[in-house]
Amino acid sequence: MTIVLFPASFDPIHYGHIDIAQRAARLFDEVEVAVYDRPAKRLLFTADERLTLVRESMRHIPNIRVALYSGLTVDYARQVGATVIVRGLRVFSDFELEFRMALANRRLAPDIEVVNLIAGEQFLHISSSTVREIASLGGDVSTMAPVHVVEALRTRFLELNRDGGAPNYVTSLQD
Repeated sequence: MTIVLFPASFDPIHYGHIDIAQRAARLFDEVEVAVYDRPAKRLLFTADERLTLVRESMRHIPNIRVALYSGLTVDYARQVGATVIVRGLRVFSDFELEFRMALANRRLAPDIEVVNLIAGEQFLHISSSTVREIASLGGDVSTMAPVHVVEALRTRFLELNRDGGAPNYVTSLQD
């Protein structure tokens, strides 16, 4: 039985992530969707909130497990018995980052393969940062993320704006 790991921060999860997970679930026996608890970036949702959103998004796929993890991805892969790490590619800049990460992971764990799946054409424009940015400006992200994620985004931005402490998630779409 082949267990694969699909790690990401999922802040928030979107249809592009779900596409990669579903395709991995068709290719492999078991997929562990791993929510990284402390990525080196500003997060909108806590680790537990992201875990809940991912679980709800994946509950319809029988051979997917969802868990939170810390530390090196290859260490977590070994811990759950994964022999493959699955990652998604959308644009050329993704390739460069994924290429470097795959080389580093190969150095750390030559026994674990990295498989990159190219995102479906309808998902190439979607990234978590794009979803956050559009949602922060009050835009409709219902074509980019499941209903429960859209609602969580709406609620979070209402809370942040009400408290007056809303960080700036706008990078380019405002202009």
